Amino acid sequence: MNDEHKRLKDIKPWRVWGPYLSARQWGTVREDYSKEGNAWDYFPFADAVSRAYRWGEDGIGGISDKDQIICFAPAFWNGKDEIIKERFFGLNNSEGNHGEDLKEYYYYLDNTPSHSYMKMLYKYPHNAFPYEKLINENRSRDTKKPEYELIDTGIFDQNRYFDIFIEYAKNTADDILIRITALNRGDENHKLAMIPQLWFRNTWSWNKKINKPQLRNSGKAIIIEHKRLENYSLYDAGDPELLFTENETNNDKLFMQNGSYTRDGINEYIVNKRSHSVNPEMTGTKAALIYEKIIAPGDKFVIRLRLSGKQNGDPFKEFENIFERRISEADEFYTSIQHDILNEDERNVQRQAFAGMLWNKQFYSYNTTQWLNGDEVQPPAERRRGRNAEWFHLNNSDIISMPDKWEYPWYATWDSAFHSIPLAIIDPEFAKEQLLLFTEERYMHPNGQLPAYEWNLSDVNPPVHAWASWRVYKIDEKQKGKGDLAFLERIFHKLLLNFTWWVNKKDVEGRNIFQGGFLGMDNVGIIDRSNSHERIDQADGTSWMAMYSLNLMRIALELAKSNPVYQDLAYKYFEHFLYIAGAMTNLGGEGIGLWDDEDQFYYDVLGSDNRKIKVRSMVGLVPLFAVEVLEPETFDQLPEFTERIMKFLDEKPELASLVSRWYEAGKGERHLLSLLRGSRMKKLLLRMLDENEFLSCSGVRSLSKVYGERPYVIHSNGELLHVQYSPAESDSRMFGGNSNWRGPVWFPMNFLIIESLQRFHHYYGDDFKIEYPVGSGVKITINDAAILLTKKLKDIFLRDEQGKRKVYGSKEKFQTDPHFRDYILFYEYFNGDTGEGLGASHQTGWTGLIAKLLQPRREDVNM
Repeated sequence: MNDEHKRLKDIKPWRVWGPYLSARQWGTVREDYSKEGNAWDYFPFADAVSRAYRWGEDGIGGISDKDQIICFAPAFWNGKDEIIKERFFGLNNSEGNHGEDLKEYYYYLDNTPSHSYMKMLYKYPHNAFPYEKLINENRSRDTKKPEYELIDTGIFDQNRYFDIFIEYAKNTADDILIRITALNRGDENHKLAMIPQLWFRNTWSWNKKINKPQLRNSGKAIIIEHKRLENYSLYDAGDPELLFTENETNNDKLFMQNGSYTRDGINEYIVNKRSHSVNPEMTGTKAALIYEKIIAPGDKFVIRLRLSGKQNGDPFKEFENIFERRISEADEFYTSIQHDILNEDERNVQRQAFAGMLWNKQFYSYNTTQWLNGDEVQPPAERRRGRNAEWFHLNNSDIISMPDKWEYPWYATWDSAFHSIPLAIIDPEFAKEQLLLFTEERYMHPNGQLPAYEWNLSDVNPPVHAWASWRVYKIDEKQKGKGDLAFLERIFHKLLLNFTWWVNKKDVEGRNIFQGGFLGMDNVGIIDRSNSHERIDQADGTSWMAMYSLNLMRIALELAKSNPVYQDLAYKYFEHFLYIAGAMTNLGGEGIGLWDDEDQFYYDVLGSDNRKIKVRSMVGLVPLFAVEVLEPETFDQLPEFTERIMKFLDEKPELASLVSRWYEAGKGERHLLSLLRGSRMKKLLLRMLDENEFLSCSGVRSLSKVYGERPYVIHSNGELLHVQYSPAESDSRMFGGNSNWRGPVWFPMNFLIIESLQRFHHYYGDDFKIEYPVGSGVKITINDAAILLTKKLKDIFLRDEQGKRKVYGSKEKFQTDPHFRDYILFYEYFNGDTGEGLGASHQTGWTGLIAKLLQPRREDVNM
């Protein structure tokens, strides 16, 4: 029981402060009060310096309290930029040739679950940041060309940049030490201003009943005066210049209205030398400290601050000792997590993956009733009849694990489910809290639907919440020796509501065949599945629901061990699964199935004439996920459940015959529930393991490679449609967005494939063999296939024999420079031919699953 584990036993106060500041608040739905609903244009990056946010705050490596009353983040100025660097820059959805795109380099290096120690790195150029060049060059490129990145501008040539390390160490839960270290990596002297800023989230401008809080200079510290954060002060070491202004919109600049001290006052004072832009009375709702130094080549510049809820006469006396102690404790904590990982590079990658998971926590506030109705200064206009109008009940104000706090500073429910898996390894309580959060009345719709994401809360994500809940339960049980049945029972009852919503809304004809729309896999298909005029019987939507049924059955069986009443529900979902399996084989009793014997693959079926859309994509691999193994002791422990399923199978032998030789027990007298009989699974795996189709050097592609030279073509509603394999970013815009699922490797789907293979092997054992490499005649076990795929995913990030990482592709500086090569970016998806990282560069959310894959595996009977 190390010190961090002790903090986790009393974690609540330690979580009051954390890295809860967003990396981007501008361009979000919450800040969009336009008539048209174009969030990117309504609140662009250029406005963020001068315009107060309504629902949250952003900054570089910032922290806040859990209610985001007070915020802290550093800003920087190299003497050449047109604005101080107080937030990360990137392109909005219309500026980038492949959509929104961050144009900065920063790395999350360390973090503990209690946030007792946190460290990140930001690379800030010496020369003026090339804002216009990045915008213009990307705008001029079409979708056939790659994104134009910051490193392509040459701004990092000759190492003309600062490495700025931002560190936090908590002395106690409400006493936070801050150390910021800037190193000059270039070969010339260069001046840097470091500008730590402290400010209140603006709540008073939207509600006149709220009294404005105040920051003031006491001569020894900046005093924070707020009724909910009493006695807090920010202490500084050194002799910085102090500036005060208000976190208020500059109406004069943006809207030609008179104002006083405003949000951009500090920027105006530093960059444009306007002394009147800050308050000489040294009070306000936003404050900054200015430290300046000319840094010699290879030299460093260190500043120290302390944000504390306690009065301290000598705040920097034990400063370095406290830092060293917290760093040592972080090392001790991760040593206990990584004790079975012997490879240093693997430990480095996993620790940074965990750091990214923890740094990507964010305060997320969105009260749809207030947003739809408008505030005193922001009337509702057409918004009440537009986006998210039917989600009037939603009221979010919580710390949530984000996919990427810049690219996706809003939750996506299926992303969050995947996040919970690696989080459970280091902080199972937080993982469980996150899963429960989305089932609370403030989130879940009264009809049982889980919110998708703020751009369209009513969109449909794959139903993986039950799977994640069961996996987190098992990970927690393995660590503690006892499962948290209270958590499992609580979330189970909410999941029943969500399952019922799926049955009522996405199987409206009661055929046990589901039509979910995109289901998260945006534009992988050839037809817009969310807006098709024809009915589409979905292979993935139906398979997800088969998986959901088995997940709920598994949870009910666990609960039934201590409460026999749950045997009823276990049987109910066993029956649901079988009816779905039957429907996939015989649509509407017409003898047509989603499986195609000729192609040996699963396809969607279109329209009343039952045309198969024969595109081999990830859609057809989702049936692998619906697999469950029942141990013989389950039947001994739960006689009522056993009796009922045996009776059902005797009465409906046609259903029993569909699912993997039910009457033939497998290894250890186990029984298998699966959409795939052994022969069909072999055929599907042959497709998946074929390097000319799905299998790449870095995992399973989302679309078969055969469509590279021979696109799939279909006639629909008088249109000629085609789908083509694209290993990297999409080269087309379809259905209102990018088609980035048409070839790249996506981590969450690969992770589910691996887990499914492991469960299949748990049933079949080593006697069941499949051919790999395809066409070689060599046979491997299903577990060998899982190990093969796991290695391919790990090899994306790990150094190869030449010391290079696939994730960085041809970026030579990232591969060889000692100040880049061991810092890891966790991308959203990966090139289907090379493994190079693509999309959001800090999507440690679901790509953080690499942390779980790097943990040595011990076979879990009920994983």
